[in-house]
Amino acid sequence: MKISNKYLVEAIVFISYVLFAMAWVGGTASMGQIMSAMHIDSLASASFISGAVTLAKIVGTFAAAWIALKFGIKYAFFIASLFIAIGLLTPFAPNYELLLLSRFLMGLGGAFMIVYFNPIVMHWFPVNERPAINGLNAVAFNIGTGVVLWKMTAINEFTGDWKVSLISFSIASLLLSFAWLLVKFEPDTQGQSQEGTPLENYSYIDGLKDKFNWAYGLTYSGLLAFYICLFTFYPKAGISQSKWVIGFGIVGTLAGILYSKKMPLRLPVIRWSGAMMIVTIIGVSFSNSEWLQTLSAIVLGFFIFFPITALVSIPHELPKMTGQRITVVFSLFYSISYLFSTVILWLFGKLVDINQGDFTASFILISLISSTFFIGSFFLPETGKVNELNIKEKLCEE
Repeated sequence: MKISNKYLVEAIVFISYVLFAMAWVGGTASMGQIMSAMHIDSLASASFISGAVTLAKIVGTFAAAWIALKFGIKYAFFIASLFIAIGLLTPFAPNYELLLLSRFLMGLGGAFMIVYFNPIVMHWFPVNERPAINGLNAVAFNIGTGVVLWKMTAINEFTGDWKVSLISFSIASLLLSFAWLLVKFEPDTQGQSQEGTPLENYSYIDGLKDKFNWAYGLTYSGLLAFYICLFTFYPKAGISQSKWVIGFGIVGTLAGILYSKKMPLRLPVIRWSGAMMIVTIIGVSFSNSEWLQTLSAIVLGFFIFFPITALVSIPHELPKMTGQRITVVFSLFYSISYLFSTVILWLFGKLVDINQGDFTASFILISLISSTFFIGSFFLPETGKVNELNIKEKLCEE
């Protein structure tokens, strides 16, 4: 039996990442019980787990293209799925070292998988369908996170124990990884451009020399840095509106999918969403009014994810794009943005320490850094093409 229906293939990809998010965030939410069971109460140890996770994301996203080129996209995605299933060890870890290893390998699998979305979408879907599928994949992590944030208690009550919940997520991921092996994935188009013309290999060196990849990664990096800070530091500053960002991020992504189908131009939605992000980040960070912070978080959540469909569609619409090249492009995209975000995260925390727990300077820093999404839109190419027939129809109506 071979799976050759593109929508079934997408369902496997989408649910795989939803389950990764559930296992990942579920493990984070259960970290108190896990550390307690190991009799570990060191904040440094907990921080080291977070640091290892960040390292996994940087290393994983950078190495993802190499693995895909060596094993092919089908088996690279399978390897990513197996790494994610290693999360099965998290509730069973007998010591801190194995816990750290399981979380690192699981994070590595998630980092691989997010890069492989794009060559898979490019392989299975025509250009006109890719924005919607890319947008759907972009919301997968938020859906998994949302399920855990709002329903983890109910899930634990249903399974009877937090350990059983985490085990269930990992077993489901493992089953999906074997289902993926049934996908009929012919690699015959991986060396072809969208025009069907054979292209030379696009290596990491080529990618690092390509100005587009740097502009693309740095555009996203400010948004990513803020997003990580929001969940890492904002609660410690007494700002607890992050759940609204997650919830309305799902709404924003779905709206972005619909918008991108109607409006093919990519840069306007990126640019003006970036401007709205700066305004609402200031509202969340500096307002003394709880209702204004909540309103800012709601609008912010929407506009963080509203332009993501347009953003991830740009490489797909570049001329002479191939499966190999797009894998390298997104590998560098995520590794550049995660590396930049890690440095900003460190600076954010350092400023809080220097100012004896005052977050003001750190909030100013992250508000400025978040502007890379707006500024970067002036350095990206416009890949969306307005349908000439639609223009003629509008002119006739006028």
